[in-house]
Amino acid sequence: MAAVTLKDVAERAGVSIKTVSNVVRDAPRVSDATREHVMRAVRELGYRPNASARRLRTGRSGLIALAVPDLATPYFAELAQHVRAQAAKLGLTVLIEETLGDAKEELRLATGVGAALLDGVILSPLHASLDQLAPVASEFPLVLLGERNYERDRLTADHVLIDNVAAAREATAHLAGLGRTRIAAIGVDRKASATSRQRLEGFQLALHTAGLTYDPRLAPTVQDFDRHNGLLAMRTLARLPAGVRPDAVFCFSDMLAVGALRALHEAGLSVPGDVAVAGIDGSDEALYSTPSLTSVVPDRAAIASLAVKCLATRIRSEEDPAPFEVHTAPHWLETRESTVGGRLALP
Repeated sequence: MAAVTLKDVAERAGVSIKTVSNVVRDAPRVSDATREHVMRAVRELGYRPNASARRLRTGRSGLIALAVPDLATPYFAELAQHVRAQAAKLGLTVLIEETLGDAKEELRLATGVGAALLDGVILSPLHASLDQLAPVASEFPLVLLGERNYERDRLTADHVLIDNVAAAREATAHLAGLGRTRIAAIGVDRKASATSRQRLEGFQLALHTAGLTYDPRLAPTVQDFDRHNGLLAMRTLARLPAGVRPDAVFCFSDMLAVGALRALHEAGLSVPGDVAVAGIDGSDEALYSTPSLTSVVPDRAAIASLAVKCLATRIRSEEDPAPFEVHTAPHWLETRESTVGGRLALP
């Protein structure tokens, strides 16, 4: 089968070959409507730009990478789908990499694998420090996802995130608003990650506002934000004496919450009758769990759009780099059966 050419795409879209070339090269002087029209023809015909030729003409390959800790985690798998969709709108192809949270691998991928192939990288680091990543961001287009610990005037890379303190505070306030007085937290991380610290901060702020006291016995530590650690932590909480055992739990991820639901089922405790459970991630698994899980939902489409557009701007810039920025994506709380009871009608 003959390869699809720029001429083929131009004929399908009803535009000039030059217009198709401008879209494929991500030239700035193309309207959004024209760009989308041409990209639709590109997708329909399965056109694949010649990366080597493009690299010679423009110094760019049109390839970017998304590097995340764990593709088995629904949050990152769903985020990857959004990133690919947003990148396609700009004529970019996404290579998806898994770091498994290894600092050396995070640093390696942050450089674009030697920058010989990739135009830029979107990275969700777990253990590479932001100071380690700073030299990379000053030389190579890099956008970071997730939490940050330093003030805006010390920003050393573009960053896309949600307000984790506010998100945790809203979920905990919801539990307190239901009249729950012994609220536990599952997700205090032995590795003291920024995610864990910020969500714990929001949890404690909500307790204080509700006139409740933070009890370390109701905050067992975990190794990771996965189902198994949620199961183990909830088993520990379920064995506490009746006067201490929690009547609500805020889990720092949906996966922790799914494990906690299993442990409560094992212990013969009803949800939400005996214990109300809330999580954070807004994954599809939260919607289909039994009972369905109340969860804080980060706007993954917005996160992906902000990250891809920010990276594309860095890639296209031929002037002195603009100051790094923090972009905050929206989030919201979805209340479901695990805290308010009833029955959820799935679409």
